[in-house]
Amino acid sequence: MGVPLKPIYLDYHATTPVDPKVLEAMLPWFTEHFGNPASRSHPYGWQGSEAVEVAREQIARLINVQSKDIIFTSGATEGLNMAIKGLAESSGHTGKHIITVATEHHAVLDTVDWLRQQGYDITILPVDGYGILDPDQLKSAIRMDTIMAIVMWANNETGVIQDISNIGALCKESGIPLICDATQAAGKIDIDPLKNHLDILAISAHKLYGPKGTGAVWINPSMRVKPAALIHGGGHERGFRSGTLNVPGIVGFGVASELRLQQMHTDQLRIGKYRDQFEKAILSSLEEVTINGDQQNRLPTVSNLKVGFVDSQSVMTRFRSQLAISSGSACSSANPEPSHVLLAMGLRPVEAKGSFRISLGTPTTAGEVEQAARIMIEAIEAERAQSPVWQMFKQGIDLS
Repeated sequence: MGVPLKPIYLDYHATTPVDPKVLEAMLPWFTEHFGNPASRSHPYGWQGSEAVEVAREQIARLINVQSKDIIFTSGATEGLNMAIKGLAESSGHTGKHIITVATEHHAVLDTVDWLRQQGYDITILPVDGYGILDPDQLKSAIRMDTIMAIVMWANNETGVIQDISNIGALCKESGIPLICDATQAAGKIDIDPLKNHLDILAISAHKLYGPKGTGAVWINPSMRVKPAALIHGGGHERGFRSGTLNVPGIVGFGVASELRLQQMHTDQLRIGKYRDQFEKAILSSLEEVTINGDQQNRLPTVSNLKVGFVDSQSVMTRFRSQLAISSGSACSSANPEPSHVLLAMGLRPVEAKGSFRISLGTPTTAGEVEQAARIMIEAIEAERAQSPVWQMFKQGIDLS
């Protein structure tokens, strides 16, 4: 088998390529239509403002909300910081207790850790071995001084989908705002913030085949206490986020959302079939391989595999020029520590370090899936062939 000119890309949970239709829509806004949408005194500004509002409508349709409640940001990380820190600032006089979950993205965990240093009391809830939060634990954690709960819709490493409807209803009943990181869920599954009793939701364009550096936050208009602005200087975006808008990025975000709305259900079936095909090939060819996370409640685009008696980084060096996958979150790829998500699910560090995240996308083909499985199987077999521990295991020696 020859080496491909470029690696097969199965890391679509990290980032996606910009769809050609998205790029085509964006290009004129760099050179031809360059007006600042905040400039209301001439046609150039009017044109930019109109383009932003069209994109706002397109994004609103994707997540089934009103466009007036969407605020543009540079991405979900900024959006989550804005939501969490801003709501903490607005609610600090009523309480300083915040609840979140151990498997959240670092955009949440690092933010609440910063708030802890400012005097806030943080409760981080555990998950079970499948990565699922028990709503009863959330209910038990809510106190009189709780000012918010933060729960992601779908996990960025395992694809596990939380019971957001039940969690949202519980938070509404308790009278606390629910913030949701829907970065991985939007455009892959149907989401409806109002139906699920959410108060703030954050998403990013670059997970939807849109441009990097563009995101949005939806804020429930019925919230009694709104997040305080973190960025000041002009009162843009209804005062929530000042600064000149990234019109090309926002236009691209809108078109990407429109395309996702059109293609999402077809992609769900096709990509889910490819994921199952990939997992079947790996599980039928290799011993000591299991799937991390709830196999029923997960995105159709992601597989997280625990492979015994290997280190994922060592295995990936064997096929780095052939196959692009990950061992965890792209945001933590430079961190040699095992995945905090997998550790929270009860995996031992050595098991977490032997796990791989494979994420398929709209461009993925059946041929790529077949070839990727073969490359990965060969690499794992080669790694194990040089492992004394694997040889001892095969000989029946007790390694406990």
